[in-house]
Amino acid sequence: MKRVAIQGVIGSFHDIAAHQYFEGEQLQIICCSTFEQIFENIRRDPTVIGFLAIENTIAGSLLHNYELLRSSGTTIVGEHRLHIQHAICCLPDNDWTSVTEVHSHPVALMQCRNFLSNHPGIKAVEGEDTAGSAEYISRNRCKGWAAICHADAARLYGMKVLEDHIEDNKHNFTRFLVVCHPNKADFMRQIEHTNKSSLVFSLPHEEGSLSKVLTILSFYDINLTKIQSLPIIGHEWEYLFYVDVTFDNLTRYRQSIDAIIPLTKELQIIGEYEQH
Repeated sequence: MKRVAIQGVIGSFHDIAAHQYFEGEQLQIICCSTFEQIFENIRRDPTVIGFLAIENTIAGSLLHNYELLRSSGTTIVGEHRLHIQHAICCLPDNDWTSVTEVHSHPVALMQCRNFLSNHPGIKAVEGEDTAGSAEYISRNRCKGWAAICHADAARLYGMKVLEDHIEDNKHNFTRFLVVCHPNKADFMRQIEHTNKSSLVFSLPHEEGSLSKVLTILSFYDINLTKIQSLPIIGHEWEYLFYVDVTFDNLTRYRQSIDAIIPLTKELQIIGEYEQH
């Protein structure tokens, strides 16, 4: 059985994504209220696997999670993309005529903005979690309250789905990372299927320093799929670059890393894994 730490409660999008990624395997889900707690669980028990969101096609990157990942010393061993679909649900004896407010995570409320604008009589209230809002309403029998969450979470907590697929953008996906202690990395990943890597590095404050790195990656046929810069606290106008690359040839990828190391400062490979 795998022990997997997620942010959120049972029925949350993290929970759904984790079960999809580890389909057919027995999981013990460790529910965490914050992303920091995911890494704390791995620190206390190196056998724990972390599962955390890193970016959404609408809301963008979760910048704080990049720093948590880098500073934790964990390794990325996989990724998963989940189609985000929202439903509005309430207690079984409530309906549209009795619902006065809807609770959910602020990002979920934002992703259903058009739907909510068509129901001006329902007050939107921010909560800590999508499924957590449904669980709270169900447990406390909050009449007149509704939650926005996945339809599976609504059914899990005995809620009635008033309407499904209420998200504004039907092409809404979240990318999750699977992380673990470095000692567990080789057990988790299949080296022969590795075709993606996540790097973080800083650069000398010199003209063209980033361009030189990108030119070398291009020379070795390394495809840059994402680049995210974050300021280095305490160092004005200096940045850490978080880069995702994909490749078809593992040898040429290794050669490209050897070639860019002299051009970077503190280059760290934070994961080599199979692209989803």
